[in-house]
Order: sequence, then structure tokens, then C-alpha cells
Amino acid sequence: MRTKITSTVAAHLLLALALLTAGCGGEEGGHHGAQERREDRARRVAEAWDGSAAARTWRAGYHPMGEAVQPPAGGFHAGADTRAFTTQNFVLRGTLPTAGPAEGEVRWGSGDPLVLPLTTAREAYASVARGGDDGPHLTVTGARPGAMTLATSRGPATVPAWLFTLEGYDTPLKRAAVTPSTLPRPPIGPQREVPTSELAPLAGLVEVAGDGRSVRVAAGHGSCDDGPAVHVLETGGSVVLSAFVTGEREGPCAGVLLRKEVTVRLAGRVGDRVLLDAFTGRPVPYGVPNGASPSWHGVSP
Repeated sequence: MRTKITSTVAAHLLLALALLTAGCGGEEGGHHGAQERREDRARRVAEAWDGSAAARTWRAGYHPMGEAVQPPAGGFHAGADTRAFTTQNFVLRGTLPTAGPAEGEVRWGSGDPLVLPLTTAREAYASVARGGDDGPHLTVTGARPGAMTLATSRGPATVPAWLFTLEGYDTPLKRAAVTPSTLPRPPIGPQREVPTSELAPLAGLVEVAGDGRSVRVAAGHGSCDDGPAVHVLETGGSVVLSAFVTGEREGPCAGVLLRKEVTVRLAGRVGDRVLLDAFTGRPVPYGVPNGASPSWHGVSP
């Protein structure tokens, strides 16, 4: 039995992975014509985006492709502090600024800066301090406005940031204060009703290599298969990634959601090309959806 994915734009990942494990026992290999249909879908996604108003809006915006939260210079002193950071277990023992500018500038090496809304110190703190257990914690004693360098869809950018003073550290923890641009409405809808051996959604972007010639992405799969694979279609305006599950097998399967990172080599640099998910028809988001480092927020009407 092959797994089917039915996805809405708002919940494509959770729904797709849930259905993937529910089926958890497919025929060995894919079905006839799957590769042709996968390639056709990638071409249609590229054609829809290349030269579109959505692509122009995307390139004009601020879309983080790196961590919006950066540890103190040199990293954390001990494993307990690293655990506190990853579990977002913070304690506030100080006063956070209650006022600040409403907007700030994002600056790239070339081109005009972009003025965007800023978060408050309290909002920035709340985005990193979501833990609440009795385990190891980091103590924040204050915050001040500053700046940080962050990878974006348009290359490295200098962005406004809140610099949080940590007890025991000489340099601050940085949290980007600028709000990402809204994702433009995609010019093509998501793929529907296909086997995961043909096409599946990506879980997110992990990293773009420093030379721009490869990308590392996360893809989901089940416990009765050989894992995910990712094919690439490159055009002058976009890089379309098509994820699918390989080696699905019949048999009893554990109901678990698995995630694997896949490195995709490119013929040319990513540059300002839009990195797209063939399944969703959207730019591939960086990081965990709704996490501390989202690539975007919302979709324009």
C-alpha cells in the first residue's frame, strides 16, 4: 500500500507526515511514471515563479535563512548551558527596556535598505525563553539594542537586534529584532493526492553552503522505507527541490515520524534565485515552523 498525502497550505507538513506513517508499508520502489510526473511538477512550479510578481516581491523582502538567535561569542561554557539554550529555559533577573523604535533598517552589501517593524525587548525575550522546567537555565540580567549579521534570501544582512546580557558571559546573546517580510502569495497551489514515493513536502531548509553551490534540507519519511531523496531542477530564476520517499515496503511499521537531512548539490550558486519546494509550490522555509527562526510570517492576501 502506498501512502497518500492530502495537504492544505497551512498544515502541509504535519498532515503529510501523519499520513506518511499511517500508511507505513508500501510496495518496493515507486510506480511507473513517477519520475516523469515529479519532473513535470517541478517544471510547472519553476514556470509559475520565474518572472512572477511573487518572485519580485520575495526578492525585495527580508527572509531569514540563518539563525535569528545567536549564542555569545565562543559558544556556551558548559553542556548545561547548551541544554538550557536548546530547551529555551531562561530566567529573567533584571529589567528589560520598555521603549524603543517601532521600525528599523535591514542593510545588505548592496542595494537599498529595507525598513521593517521591530519587536520589543519583551517580545524578543519571550521568543527565546519558552522553557519552564527545573533543569539547567540561563540567567538574563538585561538587554540593549544593537545589531547582528544574518543570512537571508538576499545574502548576508545587518539587522537590528536585542542583545541580552547573560550571567557569567562577557558577550551577549543576540536575537534579531526585525520582523520578517510577509510571504507573497504563491503563483501556484500545492500538489495534492500523490504517493510519497512520487512527491512529498520538505520539512525545511537546514543550511545553504557558504559558496552557494549546495543546500542541506530536512525531509520526512516513515519506518518502512529507505529514507527520502531530493531531486533538483535549476532555472535562471529558481531552484526547485522535489522530495520523495524511496524503498517503501509492506509489513508492520512503527508509527513514528522520521526526519533526515539531505545535501543537494547544485550546478550553479543559489544567488538570488528562489529556493522552492515542488510539493508546496512555496519557498522552502528555514528552520522549524513557528520556531525562533522563521523564514516568514503569514501570507499576503
